Amino acid sequence: MPHPSENTTVVIYSGGMDSFTVLHRALREGLNVHALSFDYGQRHRRELDVATHVCQALTIPHQVVDIRAIHGLMDSSALTNPGRSVPDGNYDSENLAATVVPNRNMVLLSLAIAKAVNIGATRVDYGAHASDHALYPDCRPEFFDAMNHVAGIANFTPVTLHAPYLHASKADILRDGLAMGLDYTHTWTCYEGKTLACGVCGSCRERLAAFEQNGAVDPLSYASHPDDSDSTAPLVEGSP
Repeated sequence: MPHPSENTTVVIYSGGMDSFTVLHRALREGLNVHALSFDYGQRHRRELDVATHVCQALTIPHQVVDIRAIHGLMDSSALTNPGRSVPDGNYDSENLAATVVPNRNMVLLSLAIAKAVNIGATRVDYGAHASDHALYPDCRPEFFDAMNHVAGIANFTPVTLHAPYLHASKADILRDGLAMGLDYTHTWTCYEGKTLACGVCGSCRERLAAFEQNGAVDPLSYASHPDDSDSTAPLVEGSP
C-alpha cells in the first residue's frame, strides 16, 4: 500500500461547472490532483467527454470508471432511464423526484475513497453545494458528515472528504471560479446530452441564473433560453 500523502487528493469530476471549480480550487492549493469520473449510464454522458478534454489540457491524471453494469440498480431516474423525459422548468418537488439517481453520491464517494486509499491520497473532493440541499439528500451536510466519518474508519488509512462549497450557492461557486479566471466554456451542465444545452431543464436554468446573478454571460450555446421573467425566479423552494 502506498505511503499516505497529505498533498494528494482524488477529485470526483463530472465535467460540470461545480466539479470544474472544485478541481481548479484543489490545483490552486498546490495539491497532486487525480481526477475521477464515472459512467453510470447517464443520458448526459457528454459531460465525460468534456471532463476528459479538460484533464488532458491540464495534464493531470484522469480515470473514467465504467460502472454501467449497475445501471439496472439506478435506472428509475430520468437521468439514467431514456424512457423517461427530463422535466423542463425550475426545480420543484415534482422535478426533483424525476432527477434523483438512487444512492448516487454514496456509490461514487465509496469508489473515490477506495481509489484514494489505493494511491495513497488522504482526501477526496466533490462538489456538493447548498443549492442542492433542498433537492438531493446526498448533498446535505448530514450526509456529508456521516460519509466523512465512514471515510475515516473504513480503511486502515483514514480519508477526509472535502466539499468546499457545501454551504455555498451555485452563484457563489461561479463567483469563485470567475475570480480564478476560469473559462466555463469547458463545462457541461445540461441534463440532455445533445449538441446544444437545452436551456429549459432545471439544471440549465440554475446555471443561467447563476451567471445572471454574477452579471456574467454564459459562454455556452443553448437551443433555447427560459423567459426572462422565469430566469430570475427562485429555483428551489426554500433554498439557501
